[in-house]
Amino acid sequence: MVVRRRIRTVAALLAVSTLTAVGGATGSRAADPIPGTAGAGTSTGVVEPPRPAFYEPPAAIPALAGTVIRSEPATFLLDPLQLSSTLVTATRVMYASRDVKGRPMAVTGTLFVPRAPWIGFGVRPLISYAPGTQGLADRCAPSRLLSDTVLEYEGPLISGFITRGYAILLTDYQGLGTPGSHTYMVRAPQGQAVLDGARAALRLQGLSASSTPIGIMGYSQGGGAAASAAELAASYAPELRVKGVVAGAVPADLAAVAANLDGGLFAAFDGYGMIGLAEAGDVDLTPYLNASGRDHARRLEGSCVTDLAEFAFKRSTDLSADGRSFSDYLREEPFKTLVAQNRIGRLRPAMPVRLVHSALDDTIPYAVGRQLMRDWCARGTNATFSTNIVPTHLGGMAPHIGESMAFFEARFAGLPQLSNCWFYG
Repeated sequence: MVVRRRIRTVAALLAVSTLTAVGGATGSRAADPIPGTAGAGTSTGVVEPPRPAFYEPPAAIPALAGTVIRSEPATFLLDPLQLSSTLVTATRVMYASRDVKGRPMAVTGTLFVPRAPWIGFGVRPLISYAPGTQGLADRCAPSRLLSDTVLEYEGPLISGFITRGYAILLTDYQGLGTPGSHTYMVRAPQGQAVLDGARAALRLQGLSASSTPIGIMGYSQGGGAAASAAELAASYAPELRVKGVVAGAVPADLAAVAANLDGGLFAAFDGYGMIGLAEAGDVDLTPYLNASGRDHARRLEGSCVTDLAEFAFKRSTDLSADGRSFSDYLREEPFKTLVAQNRIGRLRPAMPVRLVHSALDDTIPYAVGRQLMRDWCARGTNATFSTNIVPTHLGGMAPHIGESMAFFEARFAGLPQLSNCWFYG
């Protein structure tokens, strides 16, 4: 695809789970195939390397979301020596989901099921796990990293839940692994991919949605996806028995997050968000980026989180066409509307939710997490907010994992959650 046609909304910077938008004049582009469908191209015009045949979607995607399109046994590296292979089976799956406009598209992921029989009450619970930032290149998809390398940082975290006997569905999200750009930090397709992943996991195991308890969790980008799934579950997947959701360091307000990221260590994630919005907003970005900015976006399209150093400390004023910052453009159309559409906190989750955030988070401002708590409490959500003081965004992930395990054990045991909304009213 030619850059002129493909670079669209790119301009909303985000971090490990965030986003910001680039701006200037508007300009819609000619319609291209939907990411996650056959023939889709990238936002920047970069031709994606050949992908394994499993990741090529069929010409027609089933209309029923959560339908299993194909599956196969997967090799995986939850631990370097693959000792976990004796304890759990792994299945790579492609399933039907919906994009931001409700159109069918394919998403891939991996289902992990412990080999040991479930000894708890009722049916083995399922955790639909929303991964944190991986990158934009197809090679970054968690289902590929778990099979091809030992670089998938979510692997050891997933292992803890497997040892407790839970099944895990780890989604790859839209466009990550499959054709087209990954819709990084775009609220609806991320949340829907998490919910449809749970549907696909139940169908693969021949389980009933009415009897299988489900938990949803994620941190950073995954926190945004988990929080979105919490808001969408009642209307989008009402048949699922979602017993609770844990979301850590949620980038609920993209504009507030963007202002914190420009020129920082995680500048690559700003660009990821830019490209994610490009897919969601269908806006031609060419007028907003200079030559360096267009080259920067093309290189980002082929990168993973392991390439962060290459893009660190880039300032948006050096990439934009008129020297203004991306945050400036977020206050203008069409980006202002796109940011509003991706705001989390406008809908009421129907299940108990727990938000976890470090007061010392250097990437997603702590104030953003507290505001999400206030927004949900105002809507009558059964929510708790947990603050920790572990330094940095990455450091805050450790308490999030520990609290998630305790939270799900209580929810799956049928214990109620006592909200602490009284403190955030």
